[in-house]
Amino acid sequence: MSEPFRPAPDLAEIERLAEKAVATIPAELRKHTGDIVLRVEEFCDEETEKEMDLESPWELMGLYRGIDMIRDSTGAVRTQPDMIFLYRRPLLDYWCETGEDLYTLIRHVMIHEIGHHFGFSDDDMEHLESLAE
Repeated sequence: MSEPFRPAPDLAEIERLAEKAVATIPAELRKHTGDIVLRVEEFCDEETEKEMDLESPWELMGLYRGIDMIRDSTGAVRTQPDMIFLYRRPLLDYWCETGEDLYTLIRHVMIHEIGHHFGFSDDDMEHLESLAE
């Protein structure tokens, strides 16, 4: 018996999974972020695509935008809150290709975006991610 058809998760569902994942981000990363605003969009915008020298918006599943701890100081003027952008279509494409659990994928992308933004190595993030499981 085959599974019933289920439409692809929409923007609101991706956001719900991301909000759930925020609670599991290891304290070692969370202490650097403060309050994070989550934004879920279909794809990155053209400006981001050019800035990151992407061949296609399908290449980017997530992005952290904010002041990293190297540039952050008490005198730093923030014009916007730190944000994690998740890009629905590339996430769903990867999810379909790999069969990975969508929640796990979203949490992984979020942890890596935070970690890269604050200068953590891939090994550091792998360790921190294992703490979130």
